[in-house]
Order: sequence, then C-alpha cells, then structure tokens
Amino acid sequence: MLLHRAYAAHAAAGRVFFASYQSVQDTATRVGRGECWLAFRGAELVGSVTVAAPYTGYPAPADAGSFWQLAVDPVCQGTGLGHRLLTVAEDRILALGAAEAVIDTSAEATELVAWYRRRGYVPVGTWRWGVTNYESVVLLKDLAAAGRER
Repeated sequence: MLLHRAYAAHAAAGRVFFASYQSVQDTATRVGRGECWLAFRGAELVGSVTVAAPYTGYPAPADAGSFWQLAVDPVCQGTGLGHRLLTVAEDRILALGAAEAVIDTSAEATELVAWYRRRGYVPVGTWRWGVTNYESVVLLKDLAAAGRER
C-alpha cells in the first residue's frame, strides 16, 4: 500500500503515523471524508493527498480547510511530487471556500515540520491523536495571503 511505503521511514524512526499501519478500510473511511487526489507514474500509484474544507478535526479556525495523508512513494521522494501535491491541496482548499489551511504532523519529525514551514505554515498549537505515539504540532497557513504573494 502506498501509504505504508511512504510512511515507513517515519515508523522505522519510531514515529508511528496512522498512515504507516492503517487498514484498507481505514483508508477508505479517511478518503471518504474529502476529495482524494492521486498521482501516477504510468500505471503505478506514487502519490496521494486528501482535502476537505471546512475541517473539524481539532481546534482550528472555523473557516479553515485541511489535507491529510500527503504521501509520496519513496522512489519519487525528492522529485518535487510532494510540493505539487501540496499545491493541489492548497488550491482545492481555496476553491472549496476556505481561506486557511490547518494540518498536523509529528513534532518529532523535525524535517517534515521544517518542510511545511518553508512553504509558509506556522505552528499554532499541539494535538494528540489516539492512533499515534507522538504529540503533533498543528500548523496553519493563510492561503488567501499566500495567493496574493504569488
């Protein structure tokens, strides 16, 4: 499964992201909560992201959208595919009427937090999911302001 492959390095580092072990049924449930965008290389699935707006999963601005399970197959990591999927997610959140995007990731995944920060996300709090073994950092981006800067 793409999600298991994409999150395997995090699991190996001791960060048990839900995507690293979730079932096919869990994946279907999570995809059903939003729009799922897929990336293919030929016939091979190599990336995905699920988007929703508004989002009501943890404390967030009432008009914020979110995305989750941004996943890139390890063979395609470092190619810019993650950034392209992030752009799709942000564009869809704006198109769905939300002005901000709120996300979370493991506070221990410092490289991932830095990746989001370089793309305009700002830490605004923490959150603890019952299906992970870490505290998450919640990150927010003002998409409307970012769009004016493009």
